[in-house]
Amino acid sequence: MNRILLASAFLLATISAAFADGIPSAVPAAVGPVPAAVSPVPAAVSPVPAAVSPAPKAPAPKLVEPHLHIARSNLAGHARIALTFDACMGQADERILSTLVRERIPATIFVTARWLKRNPAAVAVFLQNPDLFELENHGQNHIPAVDAPTLIYGIASAGSPQAVLQEVEGGAAAMVAAGIPAPHWFRGSTAKYDLSAIGEIRAMGYRIAGYSVNGDGGSLLGAVITEKRIASAKDGDVVISHINQPTHAAGEGVAKALVDLKAKGTQFVRLEDVEDTGDDKTTE
Repeated sequence: MNRILLASAFLLATISAAFADGIPSAVPAAVGPVPAAVSPVPAAVSPVPAAVSPAPKAPAPKLVEPHLHIARSNLAGHARIALTFDACMGQADERILSTLVRERIPATIFVTARWLKRNPAAVAVFLQNPDLFELENHGQNHIPAVDAPTLIYGIASAGSPQAVLQEVEGGAAAMVAAGIPAPHWFRGSTAKYDLSAIGEIRAMGYRIAGYSVNGDGGSLLGAVITEKRIASAKDGDVVISHINQPTHAAGEGVAKALVDLKAKGTQFVRLEDVEDTGDDKTTE
């Protein structure tokens, strides 16, 4: 009997194993990688765009920095010089202003609307000394008078004829509103222009004030070099400096140079008091 039972059990186990070998597993033990030759097909394939060339940039406007000279005295030891000062923004430099008043040295001051608004006390000094000071137009917001978009020393230009008109006439309107006589001269921020803007400003009736001696390098030079530059001015020169940076060392050099020049017998004049010659059709 036992032999019969053992034989039956052995036969059942053999059949079960053979049956199990014929059924695949529900979850394979390992899934191999997808063959490299078979790539998945994307749901939608966008066409590769053709190369797009960037729009050509407008050429930078050609800028000029006009020179200006005045009629010479032609007297040995008595050079004739026109002192011009830009009052861009900021505060009045009392070191320079007090020297001009104390030494009775005439000068032409180019003021912006922004500077006028911040410095009523200095404006009052100018108006109280009409024999010394000629006040002229430096613009409304100290924007370079260039009628095409560009950057000059990091400052954005007016960029259009309409914006040049606004810069010039806005500055003049602020001057008249402050009780200053209507200006006849204009000097733009950075003293650089393009030729078309020069024509536009001249058509408004203004002469454009260049210069021949850069006295203080935009008020960024030291006192010693500023003094030397201004003291080197010769008969017929027009000097440009700044009267709106009281914390800069250049102002000290300006004040000292004025005293030195006066001691040498220099004849100081305002632009309105003497004949002048400017290049790039700025005064024709």
